[in-house]
Amino acid sequence: MALNRLDLNLLHVFDTIYREGSLTRAAKALHLTQPAVSHSLSRLREHFDDPLFSRQGNQMVPTPLARRFLESMRPGLTQIQSAVNQFHAFDPANQRKTYSLALRDILESTFLPRLMARLESYSELEIVSQRVPRRDMETQLAAGKLDFAVDVLLPVSSQTAHELLRQDRLVVLARKGHPLTREGLTMEKYLEAKHVLVSSRSEGPGIEDFALSRFGVQRHIRLRCQHYYAACRVAEGTDLLLTMPENYARIIAERADIDIHTAPADLPDIDVHLYWHKAYEREPTLIWFREQLNSIA
Repeated sequence: MALNRLDLNLLHVFDTIYREGSLTRAAKALHLTQPAVSHSLSRLREHFDDPLFSRQGNQMVPTPLARRFLESMRPGLTQIQSAVNQFHAFDPANQRKTYSLALRDILESTFLPRLMARLESYSELEIVSQRVPRRDMETQLAAGKLDFAVDVLLPVSSQTAHELLRQDRLVVLARKGHPLTREGLTMEKYLEAKHVLVSSRSEGPGIEDFALSRFGVQRHIRLRCQHYYAACRVAEGTDLLLTMPENYARIIAERADIDIHTAPADLPDIDVHLYWHKAYEREPTLIWFREQLNSIA
């Protein structure tokens, strides 16, 4: 098969398999049967004389040749898709669409309830939330495996667009009746207490510690853990204090025997940004969904 005769539909199948990482999910996204997708993949393998994807567990992992081909093919396919999309308005009430989001656990808790409440009447839309390592975020956005990512401000390339969704202030959580908070939480009492620090790293200061260092003071970290929910449970049952973003703190406080206090120092707000790849930003489906994310933020 000559290259100039390669069916454009096969390229769309290739792109979808690459993005979904599964023949079953690709078939669902393409509204095709799995045998039809398998047949298209066989034609592509014959054309390139390469397996293109190998099965590892439940994932179809691209070969080096497939990765190189995607990098060169993606811009052209995106232009074609964008040109077609200009003539097809997106109707979220009647069109099926799966949106893939990268969200960390604390952002899932604050974003997803509002998002799903807003999208409740759009029964054909499916949302996939996943945790993606920050080092892989741009690659997955570029490959179309992610539509959007929501995270703190990160250094990104010129091909990744982003905008501020919201600012979240830091507050301090303490168990009800904590002896150091009965008459208000002062800096002196804050430093007298022992603390929980939530971080994915095994060492190093948190954002609040950088701020405290400007005042020439340092707090005592008694526990370092990975998740805010676990840290809140610890704070609820001990005299440890927890400094954390206010939005999630208020969700926790609704169901925990815990109080929220204003931080005793001028701690920095946490900027939460929305990220997407510039190659897809004119697609009507993504423009609409970005508007929904902005409206709940």
